[in-house]
Amino acid sequence: MPAQPSTVPSYLANYSDLYGLDPRRAALAWFADARFGLFMHYGLYSILGRGEWVMFHEAIPVAEYEKLVDQFHPDRFDADFITDLALDAGMKYITVTTRHHDSFCLFDTKASAYNSVRSPARRDLIGELAEQCAKKRLGLFLYYSYALDWRHPYFYPRSDFRIARPDYATPEPSYKFQSDADFQHYVAFMHAQLRELLTNYGPVAGIWFDPIMGYYARPELFPIHETYAMIRQLQPQALICFKQGATGTEDFAAPERHGYSLAQRCREMIGEAAAAVAQAAWDGNQHKHNEICDTLQPGAWGYRRDDDAQHHTPDEVLAMLDAAAAQNCNLLLNTGPLADGSIHPEDTATLREVGRRLRA
Repeated sequence: MPAQPSTVPSYLANYSDLYGLDPRRAALAWFADARFGLFMHYGLYSILGRGEWVMFHEAIPVAEYEKLVDQFHPDRFDADFITDLALDAGMKYITVTTRHHDSFCLFDTKASAYNSVRSPARRDLIGELAEQCAKKRLGLFLYYSYALDWRHPYFYPRSDFRIARPDYATPEPSYKFQSDADFQHYVAFMHAQLRELLTNYGPVAGIWFDPIMGYYARPELFPIHETYAMIRQLQPQALICFKQGATGTEDFAAPERHGYSLAQRCREMIGEAAAAVAQAAWDGNQHKHNEICDTLQPGAWGYRRDDDAQHHTPDEVLAMLDAAAAQNCNLLLNTGPLADGSIHPEDTATLREVGRRLRA
């Protein structure tokens, strides 16, 4: 029997009959039709304006980086404006960083005090965005840094994989990892947060995991099948993405920019075993309807001040859309909000012009 309209997530309203039979199939059909989504990287790194990897690249000590919380004032983060802008651009969904590699969270979490609700802002930005997405029938994907954390005391150390931790000149006193058994503290933290995201923010379009290289380095540490099973159980319609793929059972892959190119990078950075995992996972995903993620800045995903006046133009975005469609992919196009949470004016103008041309 088809689901009643009131029980169908708003973004799946046009797929209600299929949803009543199989929520995941309905979500996959919707995703294949969606074509275009908005990506947002926003967090403490936005304050510095040097990209989302600034803590790592500049080896900022944990205690020093944490002081940015006192400067976190997202006064112009306007979920109503953001969702209207996405709709105006012709987008069907939004993917937002709930927790990036620096471990700062934009949602209300009991697993960590390091979040926007405990900051001077006292705001649950993910909750605000979820409310507006539900109201306007936009899908909401929750980005979560599953396989990297530069702050958590029990994430595995730099010696195992060079992006696992910043290259500090002296040992970071907050790091406590001693053996693989210690990683279970991180797993418990991560699963607690995922359970919060999947139970406190209504129906979501999916969970978008990152960074795949962190998983390829030590796949034996991550209970990936248990994680996926929890998502399926808590929200059957929620799609799962993990970049090119961790197991090949993901609902879609989302390689960066030009498509699949990760196996060679794994071979160079980690070794043949990781390259084999990468290739096998991609092989499991490549025949599905996938996604290409790209950014309106020249390269950075979080706001980078030096890239001002160099953001991609409407012509370039339309070419990205065509290139993605030619690969049987959606385009997930990123903007890095400014420190105050506002969308960069160059990106606002570009997205509106893209939407105007698409409607024409």
